[in-house]
Amino acid sequence: MAEDTIRGKVFVLGDNIDTDQIIPAQYLNLVPTIPVEYEKLGSLALCGLPDEFKTRYIATGKTRTEFPIIIGGKNFGCGSSREHAPVSLGAAGCRAVIANSFARIFFRNSIATGEIYPVETVEELNKILKTGDEVEISLEENTLKIVSSGKIHKLEPLGDAKDVIRAGGIFNHARKSGMING
Repeated sequence: MAEDTIRGKVFVLGDNIDTDQIIPAQYLNLVPTIPVEYEKLGSLALCGLPDEFKTRYIATGKTRTEFPIIIGGKNFGCGSSREHAPVSLGAAGCRAVIANSFARIFFRNSIATGEIYPVETVEELNKILKTGDEVEISLEENTLKIVSSGKIHKLEPLGDAKDVIRAGGIFNHARKSGMING
C-alpha cells in the first residue's frame, strides 16, 4: 500500500467490535500464507457480526467487499489476540479502519501484518456516517472527507506506523530498511 489517499464506501459499526465478530475462532485454522486460504479468510471477514446488521460486509457469493473503509467506535478489535483479524479484513479488500480507539493488540497486529491502516479519530464518525456513504481519506493530511457534503473531519496521524504498513508489515519494513537481511 503506497497511496496516501483511500476513497470508497464505508461500512459503519459501533463500539466493542471484537475479534470473534471480525473472524470467528473456528476459522483460525486457515493459513494466511496459502493464497486460497487467504482468500477464504477475506470471504469470512465480519461474518461474526450479529444478525441485526442488515448489510453484510461481504455480499453472498462474493469473496471481497465493496466497503474498503470501516468506521468503528470505541475499542475496535477487542477480545482475543489474533493476527487473523486484520488479515481477514485486508484479504476482504479493507484498506483502513477508522475508530475512536482500538484494542492495543489489534492495533499492533494491523501494523505488524501491513494489512490495514488503523486510524484513530476523536470524533464519533460512526454516529455521523451511514453504511454506503463515500469518503476520501488523506493519510498525508490526516483527514476524512465526506464526498457528498465536502465536510472534512480530522484524523490522528499514524506516524512511523504508516511506513511499516506501506512496506507490507514489520518484516518487509525491516528488510527494506536494512534492519534484517533477506
